[in-house]
Formats: sequence, structure tokens, C-alpha cells
Amino acid sequence: MQDHQPNPPRPLEGLRIVEYGVFHAGPGATAILGDLGADVVKIEEAGGDPERFWKRVGRVDFSGPNGESIMFNISNRNKKGVWLDIQTEKGRAIFHRLIQGADVFLTNLRKSTKVKMGLDYAALVKINPRIIHANVSGYGPEGPMADLGAFDSLGSARSGMTYLTGLPEPQLLHIGVLDQMTAIAASHAIITALYVREHRGVGQEVHISLYSAGLWLTQINLVLANLLKVDPNVRPVRSEHSPLRNRFICQDGKWIIGTNHPEDKYWPIFCEATGRPDLINDPRFVDDKARAANSAELITIFDEIFLTKTRDEWMAIFLARGLMFCSVQHISEVADDPQALINDYVVDLEDPRFGPIKFPGYPVHFSACRAGTQRLGPEIGEHTDLVMRELGYTDEEIESMRQEGVIK
Repeated sequence: MQDHQPNPPRPLEGLRIVEYGVFHAGPGATAILGDLGADVVKIEEAGGDPERFWKRVGRVDFSGPNGESIMFNISNRNKKGVWLDIQTEKGRAIFHRLIQGADVFLTNLRKSTKVKMGLDYAALVKINPRIIHANVSGYGPEGPMADLGAFDSLGSARSGMTYLTGLPEPQLLHIGVLDQMTAIAASHAIITALYVREHRGVGQEVHISLYSAGLWLTQINLVLANLLKVDPNVRPVRSEHSPLRNRFICQDGKWIIGTNHPEDKYWPIFCEATGRPDLINDPRFVDDKARAANSAELITIFDEIFLTKTRDEWMAIFLARGLMFCSVQHISEVADDPQALINDYVVDLEDPRFGPIKFPGYPVHFSACRAGTQRLGPEIGEHTDLVMRELGYTDEEIESMRQEGVIK
């Protein structure tokens, strides 16, 4: 897509964020804000963020050409990497200087660890009363699970997401679906808190958890479960669903899927489109009740019909008649989907380590500004000297602190 003006600004230009976080649910939030133009400084120490060394889930190996973790680079795109030992006196002074000039601080360390390291809101609000202190946890700021660590799969389990498929056995959603939802919710909370500060002049602490994000994501299911007193998750058994809200395999081995059509209107259109107008008034399928009673037989009929044409041929037929069907794509197909490309939902990103990458574009279009990923994650400590100079330290001071092990 073309911008409406040459070199439009980024929405959050001028915003400074400091992060002390690991893995994705926390750092993913500041990566999003980096897409929007925020200046994000990621602090690491010792061996760095453990996500640097997370390179496999099951049979999926996501290490890069030089052994670096692709996941780390996704979670930490757009950021400046600083290695800083904040447990030393000089390191703590540098950290406090960063906080004094920051708008936002984000961490997803455990509750007790934040207090022990002086990263909690009570400690940092003394350094910067206007700071937005963003926290990401496993299960929330209070209660018996408040100090427990968690990952995507545990939050998915606790919130009921692993039963969303309708199967009797819980299924994990790979990879990092709840982590990303939590990151989105955290970025939403941070921007809201910044708005409050702009209009009321006060900073504050905000908190989001994997558990709360999972419940927020599945709120319809939660409400229905309360009202209906039954599990609302629908079993994925094709014979239990209308042909208009179902999936079919086509001649080329690809799938097509339909959605909620008002059946009184669309059942005749569907029958005509599929070359079976005789089914419209067939006593077995004449109305919703009859079709539900004979759904297994009906799906068998349409299974045979859909095998007579390719997915794209069926799509052309349905679109011409206003039927709401869609191609079922593998994630590998999306990178070359014309609909994704024309809207910049998938963009080309060039990285010196990974080469050219098809990367998700920012999902929102702005008419007066632009957003999107500029670069993938930093090497450990890559921007330490740059950030130190931004803070006013001289080259001699920087070298001295490097020799002392305060920075790397």
C-alpha cells in the first residue's frame, strides 16, 4: 500500500521504553510498540534472555543460519540491546538514569524477583514518578498463584483455551498464540496508561497475565458457559454441522470452508451453486430441522460434489453468488497470498543474518503515519555503547565500566 504522504512519522516516535524481560509475552509487547516507532532499550545480563537459546518445539527447529533463535528475533525486533549488570553500584546508577528518562518500564519477572532486584513499581516510581510500569505475569498480581512462573501452554490450560477445539482431550495451540495475545493486551494497557498520563498527569502500574489474556480472548465462551451451564465449545465433527457452515476437501486436495449463513435465504442458492437444485425441496433436507436430522447423509452427498472441482474453482462459483466461503490456507501459503500482500499484511524484511524474510506487517493502517518492523532482535549488548553515549557517558567512562564488568 502507498502512504498518503512522503516519509510519514511513526505514531510513537519520541517514546522511550526500558525493558527487563524474557521470552515473548512481555518482550512481545514492547516489540509491538517498537513497530509503532517507540525507542525500546532491552537490558540483559549474564547469559542474556533465555529465549536466545530456545530453538525447538517438538519437531520444529527454529534456529537461524548461525544457530541464533528465530523466536528471540521475533520477540525483540526493533530494540536496542544493552548488557548491564544492575546488581553493581555503577550498573544500578546507569539503570536509574535510563528510568529517569523513560516513559515506560516493562518486566515479566516474578513478583518476588522484581522486589528483590528493585524493579517493582514502588522502587521505580521514586526514580521517575511519571513512569508507566508494565508487568506481565502468569496468573495475575494477587492470589496463591501470583508468584508462580508460567508459559503459554500453562496459561492456555488454566484459561480453558486447550479445549477450544471441542475435542475431549486438551490440545495445545502452537506456537505462542497466547503469548502473542498477552503481548497485544500489554501494549494496549501501556498505550491506555500513557493516554491517562497525558490527560491527568499521573503515571501508574499496569498488570496483564497469561491467564487474564486467555480469558479475555475467549470471553464469548466464558459467558456462554455461565449462561448455558454447558461447555459451549463445538465438536469438530463435520456430520453434526450444516453444509453451509462446514469444510470440504476439493479435487486438488485443498480445503474450503463456509460460515454462518441464514439458511432460509442461502440454502437454495447453495444447492444451485453446487449443481444440486434437486436437494432444495427434497423432504430429507427441506428445512433446518430436517437437514439437522439427516446431516450425516447430507455431508456425504456434498463430500462427493466438492471432489469434482478445485478449491479455486469452487471459490469463484461461491463468490459470484454471494456465498460466504473461504479458502483454507496453510500458514506457508499466506506469505504469497495476494490479499495479504496488497494490504501489507505480509511484507519483505531484509536481515543481515537471516536474509530476506516474509514478515507480518503491522495489522492497522494509519492515514497520517506509518508502522511496521524495522529490524529483528539485537545481538547481546549490541547497542550498549550507543545507549551509554545517549545517556551522556564519555568514551573513557564507557571503557572503564566495560573493564569493570558493569557493561558489555
